[in-house]
Amino acid sequence: MSNHETDFQGDVHHAIRSAIESVIPDATVIVGGAGGHFTIEVTAGVFEGKSMLQSQRIVLGAIAHLMKGERAPVHAVDSLRTHAS
Repeated sequence: MSNHETDFQGDVHHAIRSAIESVIPDATVIVGGAGGHFTIEVTAGVFEGKSMLQSQRIVLGAIAHLMKGERAPVHAVDSLRTHAS
Protein backbone atom coordinates (compact mmCIF):
# COMPACT_ATOMS: atom_id res chain seq x y z
CA MET A 1 0.00 0.00 0.00
CA SER A 2 1.41 3.39 -0.93
CA ASN A 3 1.74 6.33 1.41
CA HIS A 4 -0.28 8.78 -0.67
CA GLU A 5 0.03 12.35 0.61
CA THR A 6 -3.13 14.41 0.76
CA ASP A 7 -4.40 17.67 2.21
CA PHE A 8 -7.76 16.06 2.98
CA GLN A 9 -8.85 16.29 6.61
CA GLY A 10 -11.27 13.69 7.94
CA ASP A 11 -12.31 10.11 7.34
CA VAL A 12 -11.87 9.27 3.65
CA HIS A 13 -14.02 6.12 3.96
CA HIS A 14 -16.88 8.25 5.29
CA ALA A 15 -16.36 10.86 2.54
CA ILE A 16 -16.53 8.18 -0.18
CA ARG A 17 -19.62 6.55 1.36
CA SER A 18 -21.38 9.91 1.81
CA ALA A 19 -20.62 11.03 -1.75
CA ILE A 20 -22.06 7.83 -3.21
CA GLU A 21 -25.11 7.91 -0.93
CA SER A 22 -25.81 11.52 -1.94
CA VAL A 23 -26.15 10.40 -5.58
CA ILE A 24 -27.69 6.97 -4.83
CA PRO A 25 -29.76 7.41 -1.64
CA ASP A 26 -30.82 3.74 -1.35
CA ALA A 27 -27.26 2.41 -1.76
CA THR A 28 -25.49 0.03 0.57
CA VAL A 29 -21.83 1.04 0.36
CA ILE A 30 -18.79 -0.85 1.64
CA VAL A 31 -15.43 0.92 1.45
CA GLY A 32 -12.03 -0.58 2.23
CA GLY A 33 -8.42 0.36 1.75
CA ALA A 34 -6.08 3.17 2.75
CA GLY A 35 -3.08 5.11 1.53
CA GLY A 36 -5.01 6.57 -1.39
CA HIS A 37 -6.02 3.14 -2.75
CA PHE A 38 -9.57 1.97 -2.08
CA THR A 39 -12.01 -0.83 -2.79
CA ILE A 40 -15.69 -0.01 -3.15
CA GLU A 41 -18.74 -2.26 -3.30
CA VAL A 42 -22.17 -0.73 -3.92
CA THR A 43 -25.57 -2.41 -3.96
CA ALA A 44 -28.53 -0.35 -5.16
CA GLY A 45 -31.74 -0.58 -7.15
CA VAL A 46 -30.54 2.07 -9.61
CA PHE A 47 -28.19 -0.52 -11.17
CA GLU A 48 -31.10 -2.74 -12.27
CA GLY A 49 -30.95 -3.13 -16.07
CA LYS A 50 -27.67 -1.22 -16.38
CA SER A 51 -24.41 -2.63 -17.69
CA MET A 52 -21.42 -2.97 -15.38
CA LEU A 53 -19.80 0.02 -17.11
CA GLN A 54 -22.90 2.21 -16.68
CA SER A 55 -23.13 1.28 -13.00
CA GLN A 56 -19.47 1.96 -12.37
CA ARG A 57 -19.69 5.33 -14.11
CA ILE A 58 -22.45 6.37 -11.70
CA VAL A 59 -20.26 5.49 -8.70
CA LEU A 60 -17.08 7.04 -10.10
CA GLY A 61 -19.00 10.19 -11.02
CA ALA A 62 -20.17 10.46 -7.42
CA ILE A 63 -16.60 10.40 -6.06
CA ALA A 64 -14.88 12.30 -8.89
CA HIS A 65 -14.32 15.34 -6.67
CA LEU A 66 -12.36 13.13 -4.24
CA MET A 67 -10.05 12.02 -7.07
CA LYS A 68 -9.14 15.43 -8.53
CA GLY A 69 -5.74 17.02 -8.07
CA GLU A 70 -2.29 15.78 -7.16
CA ARG A 71 -3.06 15.57 -3.43
CA ALA A 72 -6.58 14.15 -3.70
CA PRO A 73 -7.56 11.71 -0.93
CA VAL A 74 -8.49 9.00 -3.45
CA HIS A 75 -5.57 8.16 -5.70
CA ALA A 76 -6.99 4.92 -7.12
CA VAL A 77 -10.01 2.66 -6.91
CA ASP A 78 -8.38 -0.76 -7.05
CA SER A 79 -11.68 -2.63 -7.09
CA LEU A 80 -15.19 -1.38 -7.83
CA ARG A 81 -18.08 -3.82 -7.67
CA THR A 82 -21.70 -2.88 -8.24
CA HIS A 83 -24.80 -5.02 -7.67
CA ALA A 84 -28.49 -4.43 -8.31
CA SER A 85 -30.62 -4.86 -5.19
